[in-house]
Amino acid sequence: MSTEQLFTHAHLVLPDAVLAGSLRVQGGHIAEVQPGRSTVPGAIDLEGDYLLPGLVEMHTDNFERHLMPRPKVHWAELPALLAHDAEVAAAGITTVFDALGVGEADTESLRGSTWDSVLRTLDACQAQGMLRADHHLHVRCELPAPNTIDLFAPFMGHPRLSLVSLMDHTPGQRQWEDINHARIYFLGKKGWSEQKFQEQVARATQLQLQYAQPHRAYFVAFCKEHGIALASHDDTTVDHVRQAHAEGASMSEFPTTVAAATMARTLGLRTVMGGPNVVRGGSHSGNVAAAELARLGLLDILSSDYVPGSMLSGAMRLVDDGLMALPQAIATVSRTPALATGLADRGALQPGLRADLVQVRMVQVAHGQHHPVVRGVWREGRRVL
Repeated sequence: MSTEQLFTHAHLVLPDAVLAGSLRVQGGHIAEVQPGRSTVPGAIDLEGDYLLPGLVEMHTDNFERHLMPRPKVHWAELPALLAHDAEVAAAGITTVFDALGVGEADTESLRGSTWDSVLRTLDACQAQGMLRADHHLHVRCELPAPNTIDLFAPFMGHPRLSLVSLMDHTPGQRQWEDINHARIYFLGKKGWSEQKFQEQVARATQLQLQYAQPHRAYFVAFCKEHGIALASHDDTTVDHVRQAHAEGASMSEFPTTVAAATMARTLGLRTVMGGPNVVRGGSHSGNVAAAELARLGLLDILSSDYVPGSMLSGAMRLVDDGLMALPQAIATVSRTPALATGLADRGALQPGLRADLVQVRMVQVAHGQHHPVVRGVWREGRRVL
């Protein structure tokens, strides 16, 4: 089988322009980008659709959702992984950082139990070529939880561990400055009773005082020693960002205020916001809207967060709302997250980079908006969807 492919009759979304042209793939990498339509026999006709670089998702809770589709309902690891993998590929995601949380007092929760069997399943599926996307690990560390370091142990030394984020979901600060938003989330998403919620809130401050700082120091030292990318989560104040920068963080995930995002830009941290925030028109937690940060020039990366399809939809919404040009919006879901996580070999339609490609048709919907429909996905030149 030839390792050369030619894609033609496409709108190629390049880093700084959209080009009506053709793209040649050789040995799983982009060999050439050229204007115009090719008449070479065997060329793949994309019928005028857009050809994008494969999306790079550095923070998704989607795998966890498949592992526990309902509160306290555990799903088997293999079908959960394959369903998650198929869903992210169908959303145009060719590189995914599976965000797995460690640390929670509730042992019935995913984040309060061990991830050993999940990691074994991921390794086995990858070894057998069963996965459509390229999977990496993003471990989300809940700093005030007593068991965070113990539950992190299976990830230590794992070759797919590429990103660690530091979280503190103590109600009354960061994401949960508004206690009522925390109540809605934990009662609805986690299935907690009001009594359990009140008990957890009462314990939270004590746990934070006892564990948050020593755990933070541990993970900062671990990332420095092993060269793992570090992100801070839900920064609210400028001091939160200053601390993250001093500790070596390269990203500020989901800052909750304009002040925090502004300081992140000043200090050179990339700002990550959720695609659902863009699509819905605001944060479900009542924090700053991603569109507002985009309007201020403070948005660097879009993550799907909890809806894989929101990456492309969110990027297109930024374009439709006049907040970014198409190449800039696509960079927030491809090249910028790739560079932020140390994957310089992908994320753009440029010669020499991996041929991770997504064929997208833009369909006009109500009120002059457009919806991106994924029609084909290739990873290193191999069609996976």
